[in-house]
Amino acid sequence: MKAKDEALEHGYDMSRSFANKSVWARIAVIAAGPLFNFILAFICAVVIVGSIGYDPCRVDVLYEEYRDNTKVVKIGNRMIGGGNPILIQSMTNTHTEDVAATVAQIKELTKAGCEIIRCTVPTKEAALAIKEIKKQIEIPLVADIHFDYKMAIMAIENGADKIRINPGNIGGTDKIKAVVDVARERNIPIRVGVNSGSLEKDLIEKYGGVTAEGIVESALDKVKIIEDLGYDNLVVSIKSSDVMMCVKAHELIAKQTNHPLHVGITESGTIFSGSIKSSIGLGLILNQGIGDTIRVSLTDDPVREIEAAKLILKTLGLRKGGIEVVSCPTCGRTRINLIDLAGKVEKMVSGYDLDLKLAVMGCVVNGPGEAKEADLGIAGGDGCGVLIKHGEIIKKVPEEELLDTLRYELDNWNE
Repeated sequence: MKAKDEALEHGYDMSRSFANKSVWARIAVIAAGPLFNFILAFICAVVIVGSIGYDPCRVDVLYEEYRDNTKVVKIGNRMIGGGNPILIQSMTNTHTEDVAATVAQIKELTKAGCEIIRCTVPTKEAALAIKEIKKQIEIPLVADIHFDYKMAIMAIENGADKIRINPGNIGGTDKIKAVVDVARERNIPIRVGVNSGSLEKDLIEKYGGVTAEGIVESALDKVKIIEDLGYDNLVVSIKSSDVMMCVKAHELIAKQTNHPLHVGITESGTIFSGSIKSSIGLGLILNQGIGDTIRVSLTDDPVREIEAAKLILKTLGLRKGGIEVVSCPTCGRTRINLIDLAGKVEKMVSGYDLDLKLAVMGCVVNGPGEAKEADLGIAGGDGCGVLIKHGEIIKKVPEEELLDTLRYELDNWNE
């Protein structure tokens, strides 16, 4: 009553108080605060998510059928596009003119799992060398051309299975037509390649810098030039060292062309940083159903590119076969040189064509349990080693015999 008297004394209308409102009016007042907060949070989320280029209404399967519906392109004895397996590429770092060195590296890459190889062709001697190189290798060869359209023509005439050009840097339409005419005669596919680093000035000005939209427009402009010449045996590549820009560019171009796409993160870096960036970029792109052939570009031995590419495809479930090695991180319970052991195991199993998961654990106590999802495993510590099969210990051996025991099991694997 005292509060009511004070309110009346100050002229406050008690009929407007919360207590005197109807039940529904009181519910509305109570709900208004949380509802406002929810709406505000939703708007903020949409703005934030939109600012990083992700559509919150997009479903993950937006492009799931894209790869199955790209054009089929034949490259030597292999095919990409139209749902064919995603093929792994690399590039030689030898002087192509040195036939012996180039062939040796291609054979090493082929053994590692390379399925298409690209060689630079900067000179007449390099173009002529293709004929001899082709006699000694088993996988398709792509001639990488910059600036001189004559090198593209010579490469085709000497047996290149595909050429890679940027129509914007080999001259006018007449020179592009000369290349296209020779490619058409032999039905040799042309890879139209555009990198963010070579984006035209007018597109940089149009989009206010190097952008995914600019890269896509540049690539499609180049594709149209060749298509207008009556040739559509094409593969398209759009690359950037900016991972998320590259991802966005592939999402954009997948809506605008059905030419097969060569996917990669260009200039990604050393084996450490480059593998991480390529895994993220290629993973995001490939998992959406985009991409028909890939290259992991690393500043390292090209064989490392093949190893990284195979693991990316297997991790995404896009390729089967080969032993997948998993290993635990080291901790205070580790009583074995696990880093060295895991490295030796990974190197040892690279020569086996078995489709299984192999665990390398650093603790004989917890190792078997932690390795139960693997088909096969080893664990060691304090001079003792165990062989694990489907989570069960099947053999105990001295630590120094652990690798030999594992090798014997793999040699006689029948599951």
